[in-house]
Parts: sequence; C-alpha cells; structure tokens
Amino acid sequence: MRTSHRTILWAFLLASLLSAQKKAEPFSPSTYVNKHLPSWLQVGGENRTRFEGFSGLGFAPNQSDGYWLSRSRLSVTLIPVAWLHVYVEGQDARAIGKQPGQPPFENVWDIHQAYVELGNLQKSRFALLVGRQEMNFGDNRLIGAVNWTNANRTFDVVRGVVRLAGNRIDVFSASVVVNVNDTWDHHQQGNNIHGIYGEFPKLIPHVNIQPYVMWRVQPRIRNEAGVVSNLNEKIPGIRIAGDLPRNLDYKIEMTRQFGSLGSDRVQAWLGHWEMGRTWKKLPFSPRLWGEYNYMSGDKNAKDGIRGTYDPLYPTVHDKYGFADQFGGRNMKNLRWGVETKLPRGIAGTLEFNDWRLASAVDGIYTGAGAVIARSPTGKAGTHVGNEVDWITTWKMKGPVQAGAGIGYIIPGGFLKNTTPGKSYLYPYIVFTYKL
Repeated sequence: MRTSHRTILWAFLLASLLSAQKKAEPFSPSTYVNKHLPSWLQVGGENRTRFEGFSGLGFAPNQSDGYWLSRSRLSVTLIPVAWLHVYVEGQDARAIGKQPGQPPFENVWDIHQAYVELGNLQKSRFALLVGRQEMNFGDNRLIGAVNWTNANRTFDVVRGVVRLAGNRIDVFSASVVVNVNDTWDHHQQGNNIHGIYGEFPKLIPHVNIQPYVMWRVQPRIRNEAGVVSNLNEKIPGIRIAGDLPRNLDYKIEMTRQFGSLGSDRVQAWLGHWEMGRTWKKLPFSPRLWGEYNYMSGDKNAKDGIRGTYDPLYPTVHDKYGFADQFGGRNMKNLRWGVETKLPRGIAGTLEFNDWRLASAVDGIYTGAGAVIARSPTGKAGTHVGNEVDWITTWKMKGPVQAGAGIGYIIPGGFLKNTTPGKSYLYPYIVFTYKL
C-alpha cells in the first residue's frame, strides 16, 4: 500500500512538472475551477512531498532513517461582501516509511486554518480576525508558522490590525494549537501569548523599525526547585532592517525576557545582528552575508534565576543551520554564506555555522526545547560544532517548485565529550505543486 501511494505520487508530480514546462499558460486545477465559480466562492490547495533522511541522530552511530513526507491542503474562501472573508483550510500530513507517524511528521486530515476576517489584514486600514491561523512576525524568531515542518504550527487567535500612513500595528491574543494525530487538534487551556507588534517603514527612509512587546503565560512548568508552577513572562524587543549604500543590507533584533516561574525570576535575552552585500552587476548576482546570534543560558541551576532564553514559537528551520538540530537557547551562533541566482529560476546557497554554548553549565537544546546534552560541571567545553549546508531551489514555469540540499554537522569538543560524537548528515529533495 505504501509503495503504491509513493508510485502514484511520483507519477502525479512528474506529469505536473512536464505540463508546467511545456505549456505557455500551465494548467492549475484551482485556477480552472475558480473561473467557473461565482466571485464570492474561491478554492485553492497545495501538495508538497519531500524525501529526507539522516544519519547520526543524537550524534550516535547506527542511528539513521529515510522516509517520505506528504502534505496536502485544500481551502475554501467565502466572500459574501467585500469586507467579510470566511476561510477554511484542511490539511493532511503523512509520514511514509517512518514509524511511529506522529506530529510534527504526521497529522492525518484535520482543520489547519479556519477564521472569519472583517476587512483585510494585508490591506485594510482596520481589520479583525477571529479563528485559527498561521502567524508570522518579522524574521519569525519569536513567532512563526514553521512551514518547513510537515504538520506545521497554527494558533487559535483574536487579532486586530490598524494601518496609518503606511505603518502598521498588530494586536493579538493567541494560544498555540497542539497537533494530535487521529483526533481534532486543540490548544492547551491557559497556555497563551498576547502581544502588540508594530511595523514602521515610513518613519526613516530605507529603514523598517519593528518594536514589540509580548506577554506569555503557561501553566504547569517545573521551576529550578522542582515545584510545578505557572510561567508569567514579559518580552519587549525591537527589530530593525534596512538598506545602506553600495547594496549593503542589515538586520538587527534584540529581545529581553523578564518575569517569574513560581519563585524563580526570569532574566534572559536574545540578540541577532546580520549584514549582507549584493553584487548586482556580477553574474548570478551573488549576495555575501554574515550574522551573529546570541541566546542566553543559565549560569546556575539552583540559584532561582531562569537564565535560559525561551524562544517562544519561532520558525526554527534554517535559523541556526539547515539541518535543524539545535534550537535558540544557550547559544552563540556565527553564521555566514553566499546566495546566488542561477539561470532558469534556480537559486543556490552555500552556508556555514559555528556554535558555542553561552553558558558552559547549561545544555544544548533541540528546537522543541529538549536537552540534547549537558555538562553540569562545565568541563566538557563550550564548542558545540560546525555545519556546512548546500541548498538549491528551482522555481519552474507554472505551479511546480522543487528544491534539494544537504546539511552536514561536525561535532565539536562539547558534543564529543557528552555524546558519542558521530557526525550528522541530512539530505533532502522536495517538490511543491500549487493546486
């Protein structure tokens, strides 16, 4: 059954690819159907299939796997009047050849998004949205949908937008949806995040200023004394992005966290600094860039101060290495690379990462917050390792996009002292078809 599913999927993708390349106006099922539907009713969809594998999971030998990820989405939009939109999107995410099939790899048919929108969040001066939605702010370092994940993140949210003179302010109250296979997804009661996110691209020429403040509450977390407590965390921050002469560009983001977890005090922060330059007149328009990321760590596990940065709900993918083995906690990350635009809609990126612990006695974490390794004495060192990535995307004519890449992690002294120290390899190939 699995082999049959795989064969049919590949045949469908190959036929779509050939169709997209041969026709001047490629066929798209949703475009064809929408031409025959009334303007107040529109449909859409997407199918994405990705083969990926790995070796060296947990930096241990004989830990390898390979599997297919398939994700299909079908959506319906109702527009009874210009100022009212009703959107419903179903999603079927499956992991073929991977056991057990659980989120974030698999979540069989469920409601991915479903909301009522008064006005238009992307265009109207005033707009209000209520329901289930993906949310993305800034570089997604605090809140993002993690689209790379097969069963990716959504929120049950009330969200309002105000626009004035080209500037924008979002106000929201949300709870992250917990994906559960074989049943309807729901958020965790009492696990909420509230925020105000501003975007001011018109205050200073060529500069986009994005100040924000968020408030996170989450029940039933153990503090340093082992007592189950409630998290009460405030997160002010600012992101600034812009262009400079000589085709230079930059991004800066800094976030502080303070509050309490029972008797513990929260004192943590994040910093992101990036600079790039594009040579538009050279072949392939190369862009050379470099960045430094800092996420604070805990310096003493028993002092009642929670110093490990809490990354909230970020898009982890390709933020600290394309292989996605590490999350944004207790980390110093130096990252640099070159991006190129090749012929026929192909783009390529060569990227390097270096990781070190911010605190030697804290651990290195996964994107989900699990501890990969820790040295309570700090004697294992702080150099986590290095990663080299090659990523290629291919935007074809028509509804088909493709991509392929490989990530390779070389353990440093810390991982060699706290794990078996095996290198990690992550290859993948992906196809996306817009229905």
